Amino acid sequence: MPAGKPNVVKIYNEYHKKGFDIFGVSLDNSKEAWVKAIADDKLTWTQVSDLKRGENAAAVLYSVNSIPSNFLLDETGKIIARNLRGDALYNKVKEVLGRTK
Repeated sequence: MPAGKPNVVKIYNEYHKKGFDIFGVSLDNSKEAWVKAIADDKLTWTQVSDLKRGENAAAVLYSVNSIPSNFLLDETGKIIARNLRGDALYNKVKEVLGRTK
């Protein structure tokens, strides 16, 4: 599993039932490689791809220039953080979802 994904999987497993979800957008151009990566990494959240690599509609819309990239949205769809990694991502998700306890 590529660096960073174990942390994201951990956060997803811990906070999914509290409202945390992931919408994965792949920048692959090979369906076979993309599907294999999902299976190999045991990713259970929604995954999409238009198989257009850097011309991916979501990547263009959100100015994604490197991968991995991430956007943390609140319940209204507002971006509240971008490209958090490791403990920073975990702590932000905990902070946001901790308010709903």
